[in-house]
Amino acid sequence: MTSLLQYESGFALASNETRLEPSYRIDLRSFSEKEYNKFVKLNSVKDWSLLSWKDIGKPYEVTSIAREKKEWEDTHETNLPANVSWQMFNKSFHEWFVKDVPAEMNESKRKFMQSLKKFDFHESKSALGEMVRIHLWNYAHRVEDGIWDPRGKRALFEGLDLIKPRILFLGAAEGYEAMQLSAIYPGGDIVFVDYDPFCKDTRFADFPESYPFLGINPSTGSNKVYHKDDFASEYIVEDIRKLPFSQEFDIVLSVGLLEHFPDSLKSEVVEWHRKFLKPGGYIIMTTPRAQLKSKLYYEIMADVMNHTYRELMTVEQMGLYLYENGLEILRHGFIKVHNGIIARPR
Repeated sequence: MTSLLQYESGFALASNETRLEPSYRIDLRSFSEKEYNKFVKLNSVKDWSLLSWKDIGKPYEVTSIAREKKEWEDTHETNLPANVSWQMFNKSFHEWFVKDVPAEMNESKRKFMQSLKKFDFHESKSALGEMVRIHLWNYAHRVEDGIWDPRGKRALFEGLDLIKPRILFLGAAEGYEAMQLSAIYPGGDIVFVDYDPFCKDTRFADFPESYPFLGINPSTGSNKVYHKDDFASEYIVEDIRKLPFSQEFDIVLSVGLLEHFPDSLKSEVVEWHRKFLKPGGYIIMTTPRAQLKSKLYYEIMADVMNHTYRELMTVEQMGLYLYENGLEILRHGFIKVHNGIIARPR
């Protein structure tokens, strides 16, 4: 008989069920040992000391930029400041996360058909672009579930030597991955950090209370579903460089941070993780993968995604940056659309 896991008040979700909501997918499906490699490909590099940039090449730089960024720079005749670019990106990205996607898909189709009837080429082109973007977002976030990718991230994060860990999430945005980690390793606490107050006040605040994180019941070792309110957490709006913490965290985490900095600053980004980590703790980092569908995604979704400097990396490129900056790579791999590395200082 299929077991039921408590999902929200008065409602239970089957423990191996997936379901489409209007703006995201719920996925409580687990995987067997035989299925494991469907969700994560691990440890392709045997000796990082033998890898060189000549062997693997440099990351792919995304050069298409958002119209909003272009217009700001044309108006002000200077480069968009980093803090403003992140504010633009966070607001733009959140607008897509909260869309009722089926309704938006129907509306985009209606507008496109209406523009064809009017023989308005400019309007048709704009409506077609919007229709393509909402269908791509539906595929990436709801059908493939590539942005949150709960099964892939559980496969990437599991098996660490952690009990009630204290987690620091740098550039936390809505905080998803730290909550997933806290479900796998329950009983600790999370400190979310982002220097854009919109992330705390809107992206995190609006993260659905009912979204289920499949984790472990520490009393029984069986599956248990957690929700945002189950995690002890604090959200700090601050520049990472000004944080007051010492080496007090079992996990220092970032998701999609390293690729926003050119090579001259990557060593500083790595140091942000190392300086807050307890001896024996884990640095966990992910970046978007350099693959054809990711390159197409960032091209088509440029107005939504590309307000800041951005690279797409292979896991080998990502790992070599970390290895050259003094980290021992304990586990590396890739999931649907992200690379992931678990490391600690050498």
